[in-house]
Amino acid sequence: MNKGMLYIISGPSGSGKDTVLNEVFKRCPELKFSISVITRPMREGETADGKYRFISKAEFEEMIEKDQLLEHNEYVGNYYGTPRKFVEDCLNAGKDVMIEVDVNGARQIREKVPEAVSIFVCPPSFEVLKKRLTDRGTDGPEAVRQRLTESVGEIKKAIDYDYIVINDDLNEAVENTVSIIKASKLKSERNTALINGIVNQ
Repeated sequence: MNKGMLYIISGPSGSGKDTVLNEVFKRCPELKFSISVITRPMREGETADGKYRFISKAEFEEMIEKDQLLEHNEYVGNYYGTPRKFVEDCLNAGKDVMIEVDVNGARQIREKVPEAVSIFVCPPSFEVLKKRLTDRGTDGPEAVRQRLTESVGEIKKAIDYDYIVINDDLNEAVENTVSIIKASKLKSERNTALINGIVNQ
């Protein structure tokens, strides 16, 4: 049995990454999602069984000490990280896992799991990115400006990823992401057992 595949997906605020990912999971129901652990307070609309597991800073620091995280970062005084055990258990059981993470976390994971397939979701242009952030209506002009600066900084790191998916048309972006997932499973190094089984008979 082959080990499962590990996929990393990143994208700046305004890229539509979460929307793309939600549709990908509908089309790839066998794909497992890695839930992150975080120490910030739960926000309105979030639940304990959502995309984050909320823990204390003491618990998080214990996980760091015990090397139980594939990656972790600190942002405005809060910790964010990816638990190692769930990911490794899934991969060893032959199950594929998707990790949604920022560019810094993705770099850490690639260093530890170089065979991971990394995908960066990118807006089609700066103008579209700015419009999406502005149209949300949740941030004032200064906050939008800061998010734009952060997003552009993340987009600069897109070249480090295996694939870039341009999210101009949602359906096309989803199809391209699913195609990457399917194609990665057809790589020759993933099918050496099959090849050897045919050749050796």
